[in-house]
Amino acid sequence: MLETAQLLLIATTVLITFSFVGYVAAFLLVRRTPAAARVTAAIAVGAEGASRGTASQSVPGLARPQSRRDLVWFASTLARVSLLALTASLVVRAMSTGHAPFANHYEFAVSFAWGMILAHVLVEWRYQVRTLALAVLPVILGMLVYATTLSYEAAPLVPALQNSPLLTLHVFTAALAYGAAAVGFGAAAMYLLAPRVGWRGWPKQEKLDEIGYASVVATFPLLTIMIVLGAIWANIAWGRYWSWDPKETAALVTWLVYGGYLHARVTRGWTGTRSAWLLVLGFAAILFTYFGNLFFGGMHAYA
Repeated sequence: MLETAQLLLIATTVLITFSFVGYVAAFLLVRRTPAAARVTAAIAVGAEGASRGTASQSVPGLARPQSRRDLVWFASTLARVSLLALTASLVVRAMSTGHAPFANHYEFAVSFAWGMILAHVLVEWRYQVRTLALAVLPVILGMLVYATTLSYEAAPLVPALQNSPLLTLHVFTAALAYGAAAVGFGAAAMYLLAPRVGWRGWPKQEKLDEIGYASVVATFPLLTIMIVLGAIWANIAWGRYWSWDPKETAALVTWLVYGGYLHARVTRGWTGTRSAWLLVLGFAAILFTYFGNLFFGGMHAYA
């Protein structure tokens, strides 16, 4: 069953790759379809549509918008299917190992990717900002590719990990928080790039700023719950709530960054570029929290 879970992970990676290619192709079609050409085509259809057939048949320029919509639908559908595939991978692995995917670095890499895909699908559905995928999917793909390079073999749980229900909730909230933060990072990156891009189809900065704020509204309370559950688990496993372990400290710094973002936005009116840079900093802190223990060790060295 572990092999099945790994194959589903690989399938997810392929699906996300093709989804990203589809979004890029749709975006390139937007760039290549001048507004003037569409206006001319619409006039032509109005004058000749009755005698020349459908718009796509009478005016070649109208085939591109339809092609773009088809590509976007294709790419969005692949992203949603990838969420199902990765969910199945996690479920199959949990059934095989007898515990939720939290025991090692590989399992949390997959959970991290799952949280990002879930957040991307939900935000795309809620805000209908398809182009956001251009910034979010590469991050997801990077984590999936990284996960496939790690050993997927299962090992017995170390004693500190045997409080399964509590630890499952701790890791689950972490995956959701990190996923929401990844979407916020994507929105912030596109916000900062917007003045330099100037391409039609790029989301408006106001919408990107709104998505970034909404992502933190989800990320911050989830990080809070994650830290509280982690402290309770630490007291059960090691006899103390806080040890200033490198991962604990990095998680606290991450929480402070996102808390600082909300404080600056609500009380000081920070929006736009300054808040976007805070989102970039926050996600950098998340990545440091995840990868840092590989270099600094500590009680979380297993994951």
